[in-house]
Amino acid sequence: MREEMSALEKNKTWEIVERLKGKNIVDCKWIFTLKYKADGSLERCKARLVAKGYTQTYGVDYQETFVPAAKMNTVRILLSLAAHYNWQLLQYDVNNAFLHGDLDEEIYMNIPSVFEVNTGNKVCKLQKALYGIKQSPKAWFGRFAKVMKEFGYK
Repeated sequence: MREEMSALEKNKTWEIVERLKGKNIVDCKWIFTLKYKADGSLERCKARLVAKGYTQTYGVDYQETFVPAAKMNTVRILLSLAAHYNWQLLQYDVNNAFLHGDLDEEIYMNIPSVFEVNTGNKVCKLQKALYGIKQSPKAWFGRFAKVMKEFGYK
């Protein structure tokens, strides 16, 4: 949990603000998973803070969603070309990928339960996309596409 909170703070995922009347407040929860190595031994315990995006209302909290997906035919062609031309394929994993996506909408979330202090009438105003929020995949892909274009890709 400390590792996750550190990543959230480092990326300036939210700012603590006063709760505004009339604004939908999304709740959040901690998801705990065990990651295993290929041999079946335990690699690490993982905690992720996830927003309960299913409480968001279309047209109020978000306008559109997006899921980046590759067609299997495209993947097959890429693998065929790589095999034919002896290309080296690399795969990258972006830690906390959604935290790199900037949000366009105002989204407020309850303060995570890891905080022991009395938070009173305060909430988190999200600055970055968070797992569970309806527009997170769109925000992340928008940032990814922008960076790829800056590198000259089309």
